[in-house]
Amino acid sequence: MVMIGYHASHEQFSPRELLNLVVEAEKAGFDCAKSSDHFHPWSERQGQSGFAWSWLGAAMQATGFGFGMISAPGFRYHPAVLAQAAATIGQMFPGRLWLSLGSGEAINESITGQAWPEKAERNARLRECVDIFHALFDGETVTHRGRVTVIEAKLYSRPAEPVPLFGAAVTPATAAFCGHWADGLLTTGGDVETVRTVIDAFRDNGGAGKPVHIQHALSWAPDEATALHEALDQWGPSSIGGEAAWDLRRPSDFDSVGRLVTEKDIRTCVHVSADPTEHRARIEELSALEPTAIHLHCVGRNQRAFIDMAARHLLDNAL
Repeated sequence: MVMIGYHASHEQFSPRELLNLVVEAEKAGFDCAKSSDHFHPWSERQGQSGFAWSWLGAAMQATGFGFGMISAPGFRYHPAVLAQAAATIGQMFPGRLWLSLGSGEAINESITGQAWPEKAERNARLRECVDIFHALFDGETVTHRGRVTVIEAKLYSRPAEPVPLFGAAVTPATAAFCGHWADGLLTTGGDVETVRTVIDAFRDNGGAGKPVHIQHALSWAPDEATALHEALDQWGPSSIGGEAAWDLRRPSDFDSVGRLVTEKDIRTCVHVSADPTEHRARIEELSALEPTAIHLHCVGRNQRAFIDMAARHLLDNAL
């Protein structure tokens, strides 16, 4: 049976509020949760971006279900530091954490002043970081000189079983790249056939039998106009797509291009509807792809109303 997870959006809610929301989501019947590690929000209107790892320790202490986190090593985080963060959480909460590693976005990673490279170079750096993670999780003393440098690093506090390292991908090409090294896949929702091509690329290139998690963006409100407004207001800037999504550096940059996003544009990446049965139907379509979990990200500010709606219409174990 496909698990239904709750996406906790650090970009939109203060850490304290988000902690309360994830506790409420578990009580409502969500099976698991995930979040993403941002330094900046996608938009000035979102207005938050707490430190994900501090929050994660509190959230996992306050709940009992599993969590996923997506982060990018090799820029803002030295891979040894990020590995230490994941190992500490994994040791405190055995078997409850998976970490998805991505090649990053400039809005989060360029704050250190490093040159922001093209996708192929970012992937190469990510692949080096993955090898460093594995060696550290295995208890090795690691020295590595390449795109990143590690000198005699060893993790002394580690979980009995290494934290699973997923790959993050939104295109078939990146999913195929992840299939060769990742313990699982994290991808986004949207058009079901497009999602299918990404998952198939992962499974056909070494990922067969490994877990697949989908982050499914939706906007629900009691009426269609409000659902659409919330989607455009809160998620329009991050829906621009293409290389711009990875290369823009400031929330204000995303707000500038976000003004060009139309209703048609937003509906290609966010499932907008006031009808819970339509949301349930989309979840069932994604479930047919046989993922391990689908994490619902309601992009509006109305999180408590969404959690209540989900408990009544989306979380009855019939999926």
